[in-house]
Amino acid sequence: MSIPENTRPLTGPAPRLKAPAGATDCHAHIFLAGFEAQKGGPAIAELATVENYRELQRWLGLSRVVVTQPNAYQANNEALVQALKLLGPDVARAIAVITPRTSQQELERLHELGVRGARIMQLPGGAVGIDHMLAVEKVIQGMGWHLMVQFNGRDLPDYLDELQKIEGRYIIDHIGKFIDPVDADDRRVDDILRLIDKGNAWFKLCGAYETSLTGGPDYSDVSPIAKRVIDHAPDRVIWGSNWPHVGVKREQYPSDAEQLDILLDWADETTRQKILVDNPALLYDF
Repeated sequence: MSIPENTRPLTGPAPRLKAPAGATDCHAHIFLAGFEAQKGGPAIAELATVENYRELQRWLGLSRVVVTQPNAYQANNEALVQALKLLGPDVARAIAVITPRTSQQELERLHELGVRGARIMQLPGGAVGIDHMLAVEKVIQGMGWHLMVQFNGRDLPDYLDELQKIEGRYIIDHIGKFIDPVDADDRRVDDILRLIDKGNAWFKLCGAYETSLTGGPDYSDVSPIAKRVIDHAPDRVIWGSNWPHVGVKREQYPSDAEQLDILLDWADETTRQKILVDNPALLYDF
């Protein structure tokens, strides 16, 4: 089946935020021709190629990217592998789907190409959920990789015990993805700060538009959560564009420049340098 070409905007008015050298997008998806959606994953509406993404990078002034395995491909990482080969090791890393059965040989192949983590997705369409998270951690332990964990933050009490058992590094994805947003002083945000304070958790600013009920450009119901975590642990925060925004309908498609510019409100210049450059360089071995 042929997948339509990309029709998403890849350029526009320049962001107000001038990205520093080495600025890293820690969450983008690539959809390539010749790679079909797998059973259990959502359909692919249109392509989002490496060439498309490079155009977006130029628009936003970004230097590096972490390609995240999309739900559509489930545990078939071959499109991810092709994207890494096209992007090159100087500017690209990736998060793959790893299962408890993934072989050491496969881990080494992926590592050589730039994979540095395993995706855990506790939402509909996810390939590997929290029920397999600790088993996946054992598989990747020797590689120095981390877990990237996404769940509905409102359900955090259901997952807290398992998250506390993680021995290596992991990312709490999508601003905790509270569906719907909660107050910044909610006890579940308190729990996120305690997880970060334990020393092995990171926090990704990404996809505010997916959960916000108030909308952009300020995302006033999600921003307080982001700001609280940034103020509490600026050395543990990273940012991602979430391009090409497949989780929302086309009429809800966000402004890509807006996704970057929100950092002007959330963090000062010194902290933005950490979020966009220094923290990703440490976490992703750039």
